[in-house]
Amino acid sequence: INHYLFLIVMKQMIRNFSELARSKAHENALKIIEAGLIAADPAKAIKDRIKLQNGKLFVNNTGYDISKGVKVIGIGKASAVMAKAIEDILGDLVVDGAVIIPKGFNAPNLRRIKILYGNHPLPDDSTLKATNEVLNICRHSKEDDIFIVLISGGGSALFELPQEPISIDDLIDVTSLLLKCGADIKEINTVRKHISIVKGGQLLRFVNARWILSLIISDVVGDPLEFIASGPTVPDTTTFRDAYEVLVKRNLWDKVPRSVRSHIKNGVEGKVPETPKPGDPLFRNVENVLVASNKMCLEVMARKAKELGYKPIILTPFIEGEAKDVGKVLASIVMSIVRLGYPFKPPIAILAGGETTVTVRGNGIGGRNQELCLSMSLKLCGINYVAICIGSDGIDGVSPAAGAIIDGDVCNEARVLNLNLPHMLENNDSYGAFSKLKRAIITGYTGTNVNDFIIILIK
Repeated sequence: INHYLFLIVMKQMIRNFSELARSKAHENALKIIEAGLIAADPAKAIKDRIKLQNGKLFVNNTGYDISKGVKVIGIGKASAVMAKAIEDILGDLVVDGAVIIPKGFNAPNLRRIKILYGNHPLPDDSTLKATNEVLNICRHSKEDDIFIVLISGGGSALFELPQEPISIDDLIDVTSLLLKCGADIKEINTVRKHISIVKGGQLLRFVNARWILSLIISDVVGDPLEFIASGPTVPDTTTFRDAYEVLVKRNLWDKVPRSVRSHIKNGVEGKVPETPKPGDPLFRNVENVLVASNKMCLEVMARKAKELGYKPIILTPFIEGEAKDVGKVLASIVMSIVRLGYPFKPPIAILAGGETTVTVRGNGIGGRNQELCLSMSLKLCGINYVAICIGSDGIDGVSPAAGAIIDGDVCNEARVLNLNLPHMLENNDSYGAFSKLKRAIITGYTGTNVNDFIIILIK
């Protein structure tokens, strides 16, 4: 499989990493992160899961006759690289297709699958246009068609048509409010599924096919398929009542546009149809297959850490919560190891993954990974450790960075530069801090997305 583009991005990223390697420990931490990112290569994930033999496509040891060809659609940050892998495997058996990726993403050359662009993290008119192009392929499907659907993180913003009478401006408003209020991705996507006509299994209402194979790269903690890109091909277990309760819980019910309140209220009262649930006949010809996840990458990172002389501990792939609070908890673990030798004795590599949230109260520039790192560094001034927090997609929040690298010298360096780090944390200006400290990790879009990685090294 030709995953040349992904490896080029990785090589450029590694060159950027080398500038951050202030010591052997820094270099090791960066090598471990690099191993995790390479393990998230979407092309390799596809190659490892599907095979073509004698005109049959094999998935999980089950073969399907695709001699008449397949149609391919995809959404998400990794969908173009996934599509390239599909073209390399299936060749001329791909008869039509289109994928939607964010504006600004580098994309491989595809022969039969069209590349479309939408906006991320907020949808816009380009999102609607691209979505309609994908749906046109679905609307022209026939009973004997076979569809491959490629799904990855970012798909919720990139693939969207709102329920009438919700406008694109209303959709942008409610999405923006949800992203800033501290809601987790499951809460956000519960609401998204109930104001959309393509999410929560509803894509299948546009497809007429004898077999639909969804290949999914997870960017949601715990890999619940129904929340990844808002589950366009997966039964939805959430309800309009759940969406209403999310908005009430997050104090957004009176802030979201009137059209959104009206639609959700009608849904709660049974005046508009629910999303399709488990057991719905829509899903009888659908196979949803997870091909890459945060957990899989953490296991590769653990092997790399062991190779470098550390005892690897995968703490959890389920990290969630307010970023600065998670940072304090991780700092307490580091402090216990360094000062007391428990629960682990150095040399240790603590690995974790997941996705924290940030409740935006300031007007700075930052992201959840940098905010977590900034919070942790403030609790570990002078302590001998190295840590990295990074988004696997290469973008952290509204900043140009993927994350940051920290150690016990952060506080002293900030004093020299006259930076008030506690104030910058409260102002959600973590990128402002780390860019001045020359500790921001800049990768650009990586072409994949399997949540966030955290690595802490203690010698």
